[in-house]
Amino acid sequence: MGIIQVNNIRLFTNHGCLDEEAKIGSEYRVDLEIKADLQKSANTDELLDTVDYVHLNHIVKEEMAIRSKLLEHVAKRIIDRIFKEIPLVDYAKIGVAKLNPPIGGNVSEVVIILEDERKK
Repeated sequence: MGIIQVNNIRLFTNHGCLDEEAKIGSEYRVDLEIKADLQKSANTDELLDTVDYVHLNHIVKEEMAIRSKLLEHVAKRIIDRIFKEIPLVDYAKIGVAKLNPPIGGNVSEVVIILEDERKK
């Protein structure tokens, strides 16, 4: 088993429950960790034998571009799509942070973290 992390994916999009958030948008940070069997790729040195982190980043960018009221919802969509498109992934953990959230006060970020395992 091996781990691939794609950290600090920075995006500007419009998630949130407030109408203002849909109009003006916010900055977000996404951190992603997956677990997969990386032994074959460690031996073959072939991209086809591993989880392509470019593909992971692409999934995150596309799903983050689709508006959700809740960060939990977009995080679940990302995990579901990873399992659907990348059979090698057995486990995924994602953190989605809204930077400088409009909640009143001096708060640098709000983060939700979801994790799931592939159903056998």
